Amino acid sequence: MRFVDEAEIVVKAGNGGNGAISFRREKFVPRGGPDGGDGGRGGNVIIQADESVRTLVDLQLNRYYRAEDGEHGRGSKKKGKDGEDIIIKVPVGTLVYDAQSGELLADLNEDGMGVLVARGGIGGRGNAAFATPVRQAPRFAEFGDKGEVRRLRLELKLLADVGLIGYPNVGKSTLISRISAAKPKIADYPFTTLVPNLGTVKVDNFSFVVADIPGLIEGAHRGAGLGHSFLRHVERCHLLLHLLDMAAVEGRDPIKDFEVVNEELKLFNPELSKRPQIVVANKMDLPQAKALLSVCKPKLEAMGYEVFPISALTGEGIPQLLNRVVGLLKQLLPKRDTQTERWHGKLIIPDVLKRRKPTSIRKVDEGIYELSGDSVERVVRMLDMGNNEARMEALRRLERLGVCRLLRSVGASVGERVRVNGMEFEIDELWLGGVSS
Repeated sequence: MRFVDEAEIVVKAGNGGNGAISFRREKFVPRGGPDGGDGGRGGNVIIQADESVRTLVDLQLNRYYRAEDGEHGRGSKKKGKDGEDIIIKVPVGTLVYDAQSGELLADLNEDGMGVLVARGGIGGRGNAAFATPVRQAPRFAEFGDKGEVRRLRLELKLLADVGLIGYPNVGKSTLISRISAAKPKIADYPFTTLVPNLGTVKVDNFSFVVADIPGLIEGAHRGAGLGHSFLRHVERCHLLLHLLDMAAVEGRDPIKDFEVVNEELKLFNPELSKRPQIVVANKMDLPQAKALLSVCKPKLEAMGYEVFPISALTGEGIPQLLNRVVGLLKQLLPKRDTQTERWHGKLIIPDVLKRRKPTSIRKVDEGIYELSGDSVERVVRMLDMGNNEARMEALRRLERLGVCRLLRSVGASVGERVRVNGMEFEIDELWLGGVSS
């Protein structure tokens, strides 16, 4: 399975069902009255974190998701069925962004956590809902409202407690394969690891997750090597193990390697350079390593770093390293009250879905004004402007929303026109609608 940590998708919530125009027709009931039922609500689109999903590859293959529409209402006041929600499963640790605005909608960092990304349209009311003592036989109903459409950018940041960083071919994959059950590809050439690997490490009764991050090189923050693709996976780690090839097998200076990788972390995200680090001097099984360690260790310790010499190949020094990692993690990991912080499957409702566009008016041309706002646009969207009864109902609702007052405030006068959601009204028609209400 390909590891994919970025994807862009388009989601469309279901449309609401139309309300029905129907009249009761039964023997011996000559004037049964309106009995059109309401339409069902359209399905929502939800993105949910699932620990069984490891990659975003499915979302790269299928980029369009649509929830079910609500069913139309029927006679006998039968309500249409609500549309089914669609739930898109993503790995734990996925960030969900609005691709158009760049706004972060949710950080799905717990299994089962979900975010509502597109709301289904409400169902239209049937003509039975509009019957009054004065209007006993309404011959109109509401259309179902449209479901929301949103383009999303998804970005996966692995959830790991410890990140293994360092130049290519310094032994990160060998180390993770020794301390956990992870089985990464291992070979004696750079960039063997092309995707991050996760492994769970258990020391006595304490366990933690380690991420083997593909090798970083100079220029990684600009996209050189594999760094640009995988630096983000370091951001969630509480502790970094910085592996150095202390045998200098490829002829590089370990101190120079250390400085280059840390500079790349700093350039990518200044906070990463402040993350706690342990220096792991690897390949101590090779004869030249001890001499180089005696030179490098004092320099690294002078910079304030602990240095642990190990051999990922033979296991030398690993128990001491793991004990120190456990001690630091117990200090660094946030204390959690599992009774209060456990996820209960509730949906996150992002601010972008809570915001409502207020009603406003502007002059767009000589004698033409344009009204905008969620409330007024919905009125016109859900009623048939070609039906005289429905049109009068729309005019009454617009007046109740304060449209007449807004028109007067901008100096509009009889004979001019107002445009709402692409539909135009004569202003005197609108004011008459207000008078008749």
